[in-house]
Amino acid sequence: MSTFEELGLKPEIVKALRVLGYENPTEIQEKAIPQVIESDQDLKAFAQTGTGKTAAFSLPILQKIDLNSKEVQAIILSPTRELAIQIARNIEEFSTQLKGFRVAAVYGGSDINGQIRTLNKGVQIVVGTPGRTVDLIKRKKLRLDSVEWLVLDEADEMLNMGFKDELDQVLQVTPDTKQTLLFSATFPKEVDRIARNYMNNPIQIDAGKRNSGSDQVSHEYYVVTDRNRYPALKRIADINPDIYGIIFCRTRRETQEVADKLIQDGYSADSLHGELSQAQRDIVMKKFRKKSLQILVATDVAARGLDVDSLTHVINYKLPDQIESYTHRSGRTGRAGSTGISIAIVSPGERRKLGPIERIIGKKFVQMQVPDGKEILKKQLLKLIDKVKDTEVNESQIGEYLPAIQERLADLDRDELIKKFVSIEFSSFLSYYANSGDLNDLSRSNSRDRETRDRSDRGDSRGKRRDDENMSRFFINIGRKDKLNPARLIGLINEQKISNNIEIGQIEILDTFSFFELDKNFEKETLSAFTRDSNIEFEGRGVNVEITEKKRAGGGNRGGGGGRSRSNGGRDHRGGGSSSSSSAGGDRKKKSFDRDRGNKDSGSSREFKSGFGRDRSSRRSKD
Repeated sequence: MSTFEELGLKPEIVKALRVLGYENPTEIQEKAIPQVIESDQDLKAFAQTGTGKTAAFSLPILQKIDLNSKEVQAIILSPTRELAIQIARNIEEFSTQLKGFRVAAVYGGSDINGQIRTLNKGVQIVVGTPGRTVDLIKRKKLRLDSVEWLVLDEADEMLNMGFKDELDQVLQVTPDTKQTLLFSATFPKEVDRIARNYMNNPIQIDAGKRNSGSDQVSHEYYVVTDRNRYPALKRIADINPDIYGIIFCRTRRETQEVADKLIQDGYSADSLHGELSQAQRDIVMKKFRKKSLQILVATDVAARGLDVDSLTHVINYKLPDQIESYTHRSGRTGRAGSTGISIAIVSPGERRKLGPIERIIGKKFVQMQVPDGKEILKKQLLKLIDKVKDTEVNESQIGEYLPAIQERLADLDRDELIKKFVSIEFSSFLSYYANSGDLNDLSRSNSRDRETRDRSDRGDSRGKRRDDENMSRFFINIGRKDKLNPARLIGLINEQKISNNIEIGQIEILDTFSFFELDKNFEKETLSAFTRDSNIEFEGRGVNVEITEKKRAGGGNRGGGGGRSRSNGGRDHRGGGSSSSSSAGGDRKKKSFDRDRGNKDSGSSREFKSGFGRDRSSRRSKD
């Protein structure tokens, strides 16, 4: 294995690399750096995501840059803001020992006047997105007539995003004598098209098998019905309490909906997609890098350029439309020598899509079974016990209270104390997974979903209303303003011990009251359970449950809005206001388009809790 000195880099660059912890070059760096230093020939380079492509093209440019000139000598184009920012940040780190060097990142969604001021001070390298780069060229604020290097990073993605016209406009104002460098992790037909149109007899180098997946990443898949996709996602997160990963969705809307559901269900999660402002995206990424967020839900475009080396999982909530995108997704984990897991959640009809992906990445998917409640509870409980066992005790802080505590607990033996401790920590969690069904059973895809807990998590019951005469509809006098959600309502019902096999149907959460359906055979038992103990409370409010009329299928407003249904005692149950059919998604419209991410610490995302897929304290209030 060679060293960076042996590749021909100057001492100042090598010193900066050592400070950053870089000792030896990766395969792509070992091949590309000498080539660019010693030759002016155009270059096509292919290497897996996470193998150091940014250093492979930026280090030789830094080696040859003229520090005495303030003209732009290199233009690096990338498809997304995140990737442009990351490349510029890396170049700044590599050049800390080079006096007089400046780099600028230019991208949309940020103040163009500030970027113009930076350019006016003089920079040698500009990293930009195609759209903003063309905008600055048209304003005559960015001159590229002195450019010696043009780098196209993730060029295939730029074409996929419709930047062909912008690429043409950039090339028109760059010298014919420039050296063009193309770097990519995949090799679709679009890359050949770029080479033919934009490059002059390029040399080609490969690091590893082209388009293949990293050897550090294992690939797994789970087969579930479409309706159980989100419940399966939750179980995957719960069986991996230390998960730190990205969930990929195909659309912005789906990304926001999944993120909202996870947040509502108490997970440490947030979203990243194109509808967020740059400031919002920066806040989310800062939290994710600091591990204040455990799960990031993102679109493919938004996740390009994320430089996070310690991800444990990448989860494909839906497989990408383009096969090559799977390589980019899975390449987010298994970086910097660490191992990772790439998971695909597929419906029975989507299994056929795995074959082409396997041929591209050169690896086989391993089918896994969605874990059941018992597996998850065991994993979570043991994780809690390990955390308690490893907790350091500060005698100086608690010492004075120990005698009083020991006196209070004197009547409890060791086994009783453990049982009570576990019950306090996991009462809601235990209720949630009690009698949970098998999500691997695909035979029920067209029948009634008997796993009522996971059904409630789908968040939106529109289009799934039933006119089931075997179910009775109940009114309960608590709602969203009491912090009620479907999972917590299910837990409250289970706590009444009506029956171990009772089926829960439609759930509708409104602002100040709610409705739920139960098996008609347990109608009397349900009313009796909620009336025999007049002290039942929820968030400090007394609980009242009454039977009410079933709504006709398709009739009335969603969430019970509009009409009245009279029940015992002539009570009027009025709909209206802000209703939410099965509110696992919460007030999604408000979350999606009116989220103040500058104040996100106030509650839309949970703090990272090591040892849990969900925030334990939040689970008690959410489930």
